[in-house]
Amino acid sequence: MEIRKMTEADWPKVSEIYADGIATGYATFETTIPSYSDWDKAHLEKCRWVVWEKEDILGWAALSPVSSRCVYGGVAEISVYIGKDFRGSGLGALLMQTLIQQSEEMGLWTLQSGIFPENQGSVKLHEKMGFRYIGKRERVGKLNGHWKDNLLFERRSKTVGVD
Repeated sequence: MEIRKMTEADWPKVSEIYADGIATGYATFETTIPSYSDWDKAHLEKCRWVVWEKEDILGWAALSPVSSRCVYGGVAEISVYIGKDFRGSGLGALLMQTLIQQSEEMGLWTLQSGIFPENQGSVKLHEKMGFRYIGKRERVGKLNGHWKDNLLFERRSKTVGVD
């Protein structure tokens, strides 16, 4: 098993794993898979990873900017998706550790994540990786016609943006 940079050629499998996450109803507000072009525009080019084994992608992770305003240039939102047959196997922690390391090399000082309260696996992963719970945004958006809360977690770098 290895973690490597995601490429455009990985999109069919990455989007399949994303679709599995959408199907759970507690991974994202998205209801359809975007085109690769749209997904590409929304994510930072340098922080895209897949965990790969025997010619198959088991999970992926990427960062997206939280704002186009320059004052938030060191803040990114994290996405981690693991194939349904591999959830709970530790792959999320491996991908997240890679994102954390790469984000600090890029000069990012804060990573944040919005998590549905039902997604306890993601909550536990973020806590394990040093993210802290900031608060709950109540009824922040609708998914399939139902209001959803979102838990906000963040991780501040201990090496970037500390002065």
